[in-house]
Amino acid sequence: MLFKRFVIKKNERGVLLRDGDFERILESGRCRLFDPLNRLTVQTWKLDSAMTEMAQVEYLRATDAASAEKHFEYVALGEDQAGLRFENDVLVEIVAPGTRKAFWKGLVRHRLETVDLTADYRLADALAAKLAARPRAATGVEGVLLARVPAYHVGVLRVDGKVVRLLAPGLEGFWRFNRDVQVELVDTRLQNMEVSGQEILTRDKVGLRVNLAATWRHADVLLAFERLAKPADHLYRELQFGLREAVGTRSLDELLEDKQLIDKSVGEHVARKLAGFGIEVGSVGVKDIVLPGEMKTILAKVVEAEKAAEATVIRRREETAATRSLLNTAKVMEDNPTALRLKELETLERVAERIDRISVFGGLDQVLNGLVTIKPQ
Repeated sequence: MLFKRFVIKKNERGVLLRDGDFERILESGRCRLFDPLNRLTVQTWKLDSAMTEMAQVEYLRATDAASAEKHFEYVALGEDQAGLRFENDVLVEIVAPGTRKAFWKGLVRHRLETVDLTADYRLADALAAKLAARPRAATGVEGVLLARVPAYHVGVLRVDGKVVRLLAPGLEGFWRFNRDVQVELVDTRLQNMEVSGQEILTRDKVGLRVNLAATWRHADVLLAFERLAKPADHLYRELQFGLREAVGTRSLDELLEDKQLIDKSVGEHVARKLAGFGIEVGSVGVKDIVLPGEMKTILAKVVEAEKAAEATVIRRREETAATRSLLNTAKVMEDNPTALRLKELETLERVAERIDRISVFGGLDQVLNGLVTIKPQ
């Protein structure tokens, strides 16, 4: 066939290629081309999609600038520029620096806003709010960092590894292009820290497992992060060191006798080591001290022996007191016949309580005078 027929739809454009090389752009409609040697082909493109063959666009801009201006919206950004691309006044893409793209004109109205990255790395509040409300509405959002700081927190802003400032509660956005931007959230409220399962030898070589608890807060967040990479980790290590110093320099008896000794020692150590680092320690306390199994048995035997000795002392003291009381009673009865007679009657009452039936011979006087006689008549 000497002629080839091509149909370009209204929402399309065609690129005519001769032997695979760019020839010209075809408008929508029907075209009939003379091609006796079968050298012509046509590529069609949707008007609402990007032109990916940038070599053809660059060639057209170099050889026929008017035609390139007519058909394409050309995007070219410098190394220090970012772009906000809009389609029909709707943000659809965040364009990275150094990007070159071309979009077909005719179906969609394109607009590009450029941003100078050397002027400021902070996003406008309206743009940050728009991206936060619709995070998937635009492509290229990985080029920005949206930092949402909750209440009772602050955000530590680092740019290229350097702490720059603190972020108040709320939403802020930053450009990530050409720089490393990070935000670390910090809770400004009082926090708890557990130092658990610390195996430590006492001065007398007894292995203990100690669990410690502390409360702390950031007194000066900016100072803490300027001087320490990880303030919480630094505090944990100092609590460990203080606990080992308090336990390792004392005997087991000293520790068991006064647990507050460890609290005071660790608290003083931490206060001394963290002075000027922006960290405030509220309280330090030992939760429990766990003894090894054999030491528990030994201590149990010691406590049992101590309690048995105390019981023996108490029993001997009570026996002595009872004997002394009996002796005093005997002296009173020796010099007082009435008191002696009352004791006899008391003894008779106790005897009668234990007897179901009593047979009396000789009258009641025999019971009162002859049954119980403490002193011979």
